[in-house]
Amino acid sequence: MAFLELHNIHKSYYLGQEEFPVLKGIDLNFELGEFVSILGESGGGKSTLMNIIGGLDRNFEGDVMIDGTKLDHKKQKQLDDYRRGTIGYIYQAYNLISHLNIVDNVMVSLNMTTLNSGDRRKRAEELLTKVGLGDQLKKHPNQLSGGQKQRVAIARALASDPEIIIADEPTGALDSVNTAEVLEILKGIAADGKLVIAVTHSQDVADHGTRIVQLVDGKINDDMRVRPAYDVAQPQPAFKSKPLSATASYKNAFQHLMYNFWRNSIIMIGTAIGLFAVMLFTGLGNGVNAFIQDQISSMINPTSITVINNPTGKHLSSTQLQQKMSQYANQPQKLLISDTKLKKLNTVKNVDSVEAGYQFSNFTLAYNKKNVTGSNFQTWTKAYASDTVKSGHKPGNNEIAIDKNQAINLVGSDYKKALGKTVSLTLATVTKNNRPVQVHGKVKVVGITSGGQGNSIVGTNYTTMRRLLERSHAVTDANFVSVNASSATKVKKAAEDIRNLKDNGKYLFGATTVGDILDTVNQYVQIASIVLAAIAGISLVVSALMIIVTMYMSVSERTKEIGILRALGERKKDIRRLFTAESLLIGVFSAVLAVVVTWLIGSGLNSMLYGIVKYNMVQITPGNVIGTFVIALIIAFLAALLPARRASRLNPIDALSAD
Repeated sequence: MAFLELHNIHKSYYLGQEEFPVLKGIDLNFELGEFVSILGESGGGKSTLMNIIGGLDRNFEGDVMIDGTKLDHKKQKQLDDYRRGTIGYIYQAYNLISHLNIVDNVMVSLNMTTLNSGDRRKRAEELLTKVGLGDQLKKHPNQLSGGQKQRVAIARALASDPEIIIADEPTGALDSVNTAEVLEILKGIAADGKLVIAVTHSQDVADHGTRIVQLVDGKINDDMRVRPAYDVAQPQPAFKSKPLSATASYKNAFQHLMYNFWRNSIIMIGTAIGLFAVMLFTGLGNGVNAFIQDQISSMINPTSITVINNPTGKHLSSTQLQQKMSQYANQPQKLLISDTKLKKLNTVKNVDSVEAGYQFSNFTLAYNKKNVTGSNFQTWTKAYASDTVKSGHKPGNNEIAIDKNQAINLVGSDYKKALGKTVSLTLATVTKNNRPVQVHGKVKVVGITSGGQGNSIVGTNYTTMRRLLERSHAVTDANFVSVNASSATKVKKAAEDIRNLKDNGKYLFGATTVGDILDTVNQYVQIASIVLAAIAGISLVVSALMIIVTMYMSVSERTKEIGILRALGERKKDIRRLFTAESLLIGVFSAVLAVVVTWLIGSGLNSMLYGIVKYNMVQITPGNVIGTFVIALIIAFLAALLPARRASRLNPIDALSAD
């Protein structure tokens, strides 16, 4: 039984409805150890026949048998396996991959074998040495002569140890010396037990084979034995073919990326700019959030809950109640909390202490004929952080703590001189009959606070303020209550229990925690950060378009390479993965560049701003870095989908004939 059999092969091309037959019933048998020359003029069907034998052409009629088994040309996977494990190609135009050196060109075929990495490289170097290129291993194809390129092509064809070597006009571009050397190499391949099929239009080349098949006008005109076939031994192969691994695809993609690094660097920089902008604005949002939290936490006890009267009687969140408060600006009596209501707060679980308090929107301090006004006067409670007073101590009876800025306005730049001074306090409120009244009193300055960033903290204790209100016949009911939770973990539960307190079916209180304040502020900061990042993200769309264009250009430039890889046995998915991998590598390098640039610029901004706010305003978290890489990979992957799909769908025959 012959190793390769062709039965009744017919092939036609069509121009519109018109049929042009090329092969008109080819019947041939081939044995291992033969060097068969297919001789014929151009247009006679030689290359078409080779494409059918090589598993590249699927649209024909007839049967191809390999070692007694029919090769089904309708099954793509079977053809890929066949080309990968059985066929080796040698082309007139060499068809080497320009961005790979000659060792890597040979290893393209070896990457689809069970050999390990070291053995693959060793075999590639041995084959190149065998064809006389042992001293040229580091060179690229463009550094070789025509004869040397053909030797590389021969080494690549032999790499996976295939049984059939197809040589399409192998000496067509060579001089007489190189032609003779190549023909001797092909004879040696046949002598090693391979089936060598050479397509040629030269009688001199054909005479070097063991058999000449003359093809004329799509038919076998003559099949002549020139000399006996070589004896065939049956050694066990040292390795087998296998599908290309993902690692090999990524390596090939990386090699091409590096070969065209400077062109690709423009794409990487463009993508990195968009990623940098998104990352910087996100980091700035993190910093602003952290700064606000730090500022609020430095002034307010995190276990504190601020309680106010709920004049609506409805269950409202802290945000909803704050929005309603503007409706009662001219009805302050509706915001008062009676002693009866105060007692209900003591019944709430997880509450450590309940302190009534007063808060006024306007006040005046006077000392030594100097007056200073303020807009936030509040009695001292446990709501203030322990380090709110920067100089002196918190106020006791008939004492007051004032802001650093207030102290400077009263006594000059040496603000600590204000400690121990007695100042006059004036503020406005109402009587029990809701009539305006001025409250006056003298209090001793015992503490100086620093609200920071323009926040003024001025206040007496509750006892002192109540005495001043009583003396002025003003209403003495508290207008807020400071409740301290038993622990930080109990704050939210205690606040919700306070909001749920009822009397006659109406809700009594609203409650605000430090977390509520931070959540509201952070929400606005996050919205601003998202808007800025979205604006910056527009550049990512441009980057994606740049990658798409680059990938389409790469497909066009590498069309012949795609044909070569498919002829060597790579699957459609391998081609898709090759271009997707290159795009993903562009995304990774872009993300790395973006992270480095963001870190450098962020560090510079932090250095400049730290002298002003004493805080790092750009804070890049590990999550931001991971997010940047994820965004880069998603953009790169989506951008590569269409070009990679187009590359995988190219017809190998058409791709090989591309210029």
